Amino acid sequence: MVERLHSLTREILLSFWKVHILHHAAEGPIYGQWVIIELRRHGYEISPGTLYPLLQRMERRGWLRRAGRHGAGPRARKNYLLTEEGRKLLRLVRKQVDEMHREVVRRAGEPHR
Repeated sequence: MVERLHSLTREILLSFWKVHILHHAAEGPIYGQWVIIELRRHGYEISPGTLYPLLQRMERRGWLRRAGRHGAGPRARKNYLLTEEGRKLLRLVRKQVDEMHREVVRRAGEPHR
């Protein structure tokens, strides 16, 4: 039961993490270690083994673009930039998050209609 709950929770958190990453990438370049620190600041425990494949998936989907330094080694810091496709997705997601917040959070104390 606990393992199943952890798995379900993780599935939802992955979506939250993606939105958070898109949001910060819209503000400027981001890199993995900074994202880990930022997510932990919000109470999310994420390991590099989870984050880096997530960033790579977001890059493959065309939401982020990796900008490495030429001549830097394979372990050099890689910055990620928001692409135009990522920007469009973020605009859509922001509208959906706002609508969900209005329904789930603001009206939490109201009787169900």
